[in-house]
Amino acid sequence: MANVPSETDAPGPTAAPHTLLRRALALLTATAAYNLIEAGVAVYAGIEAGSIALVGFGLDSAIELAAALMVLWRFRVQWRGGSVEAVERAEERVHRFVGLTFFLLAAYVLVESGRRLWLQVIAEESTLGIVLAVASLIIMPVIAFWKLRLARRLDSRSLAAEARETLACSYLSFTLLLGLVANAWLGWWWADPAAALLMVPWLIHEGREAFE
Repeated sequence: MANVPSETDAPGPTAAPHTLLRRALALLTATAAYNLIEAGVAVYAGIEAGSIALVGFGLDSAIELAAALMVLWRFRVQWRGGSVEAVERAEERVHRFVGLTFFLLAAYVLVESGRRLWLQVIAEESTLGIVLAVASLIIMPVIAFWKLRLARRLDSRSLAAEARETLACSYLSFTLLLGLVANAWLGWWWADPAAALLMVPWLIHEGREAFE
């Protein structure tokens, strides 16, 4: 490992302490691994149950996986002793990429949820989906909190944006759980796409933040 900065280095993009960079890399790797599993389970359960909220949640996990991998690449540039300019360029590219992923997900959820409400497509109950939503609602806020703390200490806008995307995952977990439970227990067929639509304002807001 060449040119890894120490705790005593001066502040700046390439002067982050070794331990903070290592924590960021570990958290991003854990996020990517979890999102890979989450995406697979959610899409499978969503297709089985015909649930747009579950499929949308799975696609969000896939998008968050891509974002985590991009931010991971940005920190690997810094870890390998990249120049200040190289790190700043990577930071800006990744920050905008994460913003774009928010817009892509918002567009998908808006179109597909609108279609299902218009055609009155009824989703089946999904116990697996409910379990997944509960697990994500517990796990993701903790990971997001750790990443936000690291983002402040490392002065990284891209990591902060990716952490907010993790928070979006927590928010989506909550709306997903509401929709699945309402559909399973109350028979509200519209709850699933309606819950998915609740994701859209948050996603658009976060996407705009990255380009302002």
